[in-house]
Amino acid sequence: MSPLDKLRALVERLIPGGGTAERTVKSAAWLASQNVVGRGLQLAFLAILARVIGPGELGLVGIGLLTLNATKKFTTIGLNHALIQKVEDDIDSHLNTTWMLEIGRGLLISSVLLLVAPFVAGSFFGEPRAIRLIQVLGLSPLLLGFRNPGIVYFQKDLEFHKQFVYKIGGDTAQFVVGVGYAMIHPTAWAFVFAFVAADVMKLVISYTIHGYRPYPSFDVDVAKELIDYGKWLTGSSILYFLYSEGDDVFVGWFLTPTALAYYQYTYRFSNAPATELTQVINSVMFPAFSKLQSDEEELRNAFGKTLRMASLVAFPSAIGIAAVAPEFILTVFGEEWLPAVPAMQVLAFYGLMRAIAKTFGPVWEAIGRPDYVTKMSALRVVLIAIFIYPMTDAFGIVGTALTVTGIFVFPMLPLDVYITSRAIDIPMRSIAYEFVYPFLASVPMGLVVWYLGRVSPFGSLVSLILLVAVGTVVFSVNVLLLQQVSEWNVTTNFRRIYRNLAA
Repeated sequence: MSPLDKLRALVERLIPGGGTAERTVKSAAWLASQNVVGRGLQLAFLAILARVIGPGELGLVGIGLLTLNATKKFTTIGLNHALIQKVEDDIDSHLNTTWMLEIGRGLLISSVLLLVAPFVAGSFFGEPRAIRLIQVLGLSPLLLGFRNPGIVYFQKDLEFHKQFVYKIGGDTAQFVVGVGYAMIHPTAWAFVFAFVAADVMKLVISYTIHGYRPYPSFDVDVAKELIDYGKWLTGSSILYFLYSEGDDVFVGWFLTPTALAYYQYTYRFSNAPATELTQVINSVMFPAFSKLQSDEEELRNAFGKTLRMASLVAFPSAIGIAAVAPEFILTVFGEEWLPAVPAMQVLAFYGLMRAIAKTFGPVWEAIGRPDYVTKMSALRVVLIAIFIYPMTDAFGIVGTALTVTGIFVFPMLPLDVYITSRAIDIPMRSIAYEFVYPFLASVPMGLVVWYLGRVSPFGSLVSLILLVAVGTVVFSVNVLLLQQVSEWNVTTNFRRIYRNLAA
């Protein structure tokens, strides 16, 4: 059998099929692959632009993306979530109305950005150079509004091999266009053109890879049904922007575009593992949990396994990133970015909190309580609003990072645990138990990596490679030792995943 035939056989074997457990595991494998490849392309793209363009120009991009994200979040109506949550497998009757709603939303966002760009960029942020950037970025939601609504089946039916093609196609277009333009014209426009190119590619792929063909029709009853489910997600989306990007807005307004670039870039790279993990959790586990919503015991078991795997990735990732941050910044971005190191170390632990907390939201949405997400988000917004000004004024972007991380440590994460415990009748100690062993395996690893980084005689690149390798080995040894001396066991989970993949 030729290598190409072997690859084709492997892909066919990984196409999701069988029961919910097998489909979920295979879908998670595809989504994990998508996130590894996609995030690799995105981070390489960002790293190249960081060196070629510099923090000043990227700060202008940050202003544009914040404005775009704000309008998108404030108009989110949770259509795909509503369709995925429905028990019925066939939702074709809802897709034309969904398509019309998305087109209307895209037109609204593009029009708003065209009109408000001078005020936002010139008056609020004091950077008139960002006006045109914001207006061109406004093409993105308009393009995505015309996507084939049939792509919702990729998540609803756990067909993430198709989602892989859709997402990676866009990421590839972004990388090629952005890097190519930056090499000729190293300005913020390289990012903007790359961003729009990715959406053009996604639009084309959506009609190529799924056979549904929408046409203009609108069912008022269907629209009411979708919007009624999504009303809590709309509020949650607004609040999510305020607590996840409100700190970025504050930094860009209170400090400088360069400080905004430092903060956004350290956030993206320090939170990369958490971001990928939360995408897997939200994209795969929400539809999987929705299929189990009528079986509380199975739902509890699925949640427990998800939390265990999330903790096993999140703890070593966060502690390891904090330990290697100086070598990473110097190697990937260059000396110009070294002032961002302390913020990156703090935000690594914010990524840890995010990764864990994101396991709770899909459970709440699957049992029909998306209001929990909205209410918890509102509390976070209030707490951030109270503390962000004095902390940023005193400590700069490090103070901002300490604010968002500290609020997560207390009271947000304890409240998440308590609500989930009550919602699915699982003891709080069972949830907390999943954090103990990953923590015990990760802390010694972090201390070893940190010490070796301080005494390493090698250059930043060699040191970074060696530190990552050493950290991986130390953590793996710690995991195996803890399994020998306790009842904690993660290898069973990996064996189960392997069996489902090989089924």
